[in-house]
Amino acid sequence: MRPRPSAARAPRPMWLGVLLAVCALLLAGAPPAAAADRQTVVAGGDVIYAGGGGTCVVGFNAEKSGSPYGIVPGHCAETGTTWYADSARTISIGRTEGAGFPTSDYGLIRYTNTAVSFPGEIRLGTGKLVDITGAARPIVGHSMCHIGRVTLFGCGIVQSVNVSVNFPEGLVTGLFTSNACSEPGDVGGPAFAGDKALGFIFHSNGSCRTAGRTYYKPIIPVLAEHGLVLR
Repeated sequence: MRPRPSAARAPRPMWLGVLLAVCALLLAGAPPAAAADRQTVVAGGDVIYAGGGGTCVVGFNAEKSGSPYGIVPGHCAETGTTWYADSARTISIGRTEGAGFPTSDYGLIRYTNTAVSFPGEIRLGTGKLVDITGAARPIVGHSMCHIGRVTLFGCGIVQSVNVSVNFPEGLVTGLFTSNACSEPGDVGGPAFAGDKALGFIFHSNGSCRTAGRTYYKPIIPVLAEHGLVLR
């Protein structure tokens, strides 16, 4: 069977060809809409970058008298350190206002860049944000979850409270533990139950390949000591 001849196509007007060419040039030089509208966001669970090298993980964002703060582990946040939202260290977000270890292993970063958003949500390993509406004390036997830089999202049961751990630098007290899997690189990741903040990962005893416990710094004493409220 011979193929049927296709219908003759009407010639395209010259003005339409010129218009399409101009549109192609404009689109080629324009940034994608998502990139043009994107705002830098630093949420709980995000990695931030020290000006002199090194990184920390933000546990939770809080505020005091309208000023935003980030809560991080004290042993990775030296006082006076300048912090950035990106690994290239081009987007400055603030400086460490205070940090301590081992007696109070947490640090406070005062955010100063008003062009960056510091929401109260925490970011799961999938990138999804979960809103945190308040803080709660850990209760033995209750379910909880945490987010780690290495192991991402994991859940377990609170096993103990008011636990002490002896480090070469000194004794750290007032911690709680769970059987949720974690690795050493997860330190600083937020721990929560539902929409309530419990604390942040302080230390991993063992790994996800062996039996072990995860230790956390409770968030309520940190908030109370500095008059902070979660965002």
